[in-house]
Amino acid sequence: MKLPLFFSLMLSGLVLANAPQQALAQSKKSVQTSGFIPWFTVKNNTMVVQTGDKTKPLSEDVTLPNGIRVEYRTQSIVLTNGTRVLLKEGDMLSLNGEFLKKSPMTAAVPAPVKAAPVAEATAVAAPAPAPVAAAPVVAPATASTFTYSPAAPVNGKLKGVVELGASGFNMFIIRVDDQHNWKLEKSEFGNSLVMENMATEDDVRTGLKAYIGKMLDFGVGGHDIHFVVSSGASLSPETRRITKGLEALKYVVNTVTPEREGALGLRAALPPAFANKAFMFDMGSANSKIAWLAGGQPQVTDTYGSKYYEKNIDDAKVAAEVKAKAEKIPARLRGTCFIIGGVPYELAKAVRQGQEHYTVLRAADAYPQLTGAKIKSGLNIYQAVASATGCQQFVFGYDTNFTIGYLLSLP
Repeated sequence: MKLPLFFSLMLSGLVLANAPQQALAQSKKSVQTSGFIPWFTVKNNTMVVQTGDKTKPLSEDVTLPNGIRVEYRTQSIVLTNGTRVLLKEGDMLSLNGEFLKKSPMTAAVPAPVKAAPVAEATAVAAPAPAPVAAAPVVAPATASTFTYSPAAPVNGKLKGVVELGASGFNMFIIRVDDQHNWKLEKSEFGNSLVMENMATEDDVRTGLKAYIGKMLDFGVGGHDIHFVVSSGASLSPETRRITKGLEALKYVVNTVTPEREGALGLRAALPPAFANKAFMFDMGSANSKIAWLAGGQPQVTDTYGSKYYEKNIDDAKVAAEVKAKAEKIPARLRGTCFIIGGVPYELAKAVRQGQEHYTVLRAADAYPQLTGAKIKSGLNIYQAVASATGCQQFVFGYDTNFTIGYLLSLP
């Protein structure tokens, strides 16, 4: 059964002239020796090249001349617009652009097709057959398609902020100018060492003085060091104890509500150029925040965080609530999502290419290598947002945190 015309045209005339050498060699050799067109297909959860009745596993991704990529690890086809089509067992993609979906009623493999000469590989695709259900549209797979660069600060000033959590601190030092253009100069995540051996109030003060000293040594002025308690960590006994220690040192500790946290995350994560065409999603451990701009004002809704599993809450219940909240996002803003948080960081890190500032996440079902209850719960939330919005571009920014939004909100 063939796919609709738009997909047939998209894939017609594909050859492996620019593919990786190993895949190219195995495909060309197959055509020359057997007279059959090689097919990409999935067998026993492995992407293979099949020629006639012979198969050979792919050992690397194949990028076709028009930019479409066949991924052997994720067993999928990635179109040039970033849309991923997952291949199921028995689905077949040929070098001449024919895509066949395995019939659910039979396990038979389509009969081999005689190879056409390479010169004829760009012939116009045949008319489309009767329409069938299209493959589900999911988040893009590539990690190099988002190349936005924010404006650099001019004659900026150093400011520092520390996010207090029950298990550690996240620290950010930025340089920001009068126009609120900013650049991250230093960051530390999950610094649990600061909280070790803080058994007494004196221990807390000593540890905090050492931590504050690091920011002072970097060049941040004492009046430009700020402390923020996230909405999810405000009830932690450890956080309250550290807050008292900071107040004894004459520092102000700012506790934010989920709504305020979402608005600050939006301010830091959403580039001005995307104000009217994107939204923000901050997936925290205790709660998650979805935010967007309406009439220049932040709109925020909060829902479950990635540690909902600790309360034995059913995945389906969480997904249903997250979808209901995400459906509030105006349709015109659903093209791009700027996503931040702990689980999104793990997803981005798994597919990051080099040291780019932004990584486009893969679809939620494309991370089989990541395990653990928190990851599983986070992927459930991520999938729910993607399903509710149809968003095709979830962009993770490595330099972004809601506490930076707090610094940007200061005069």
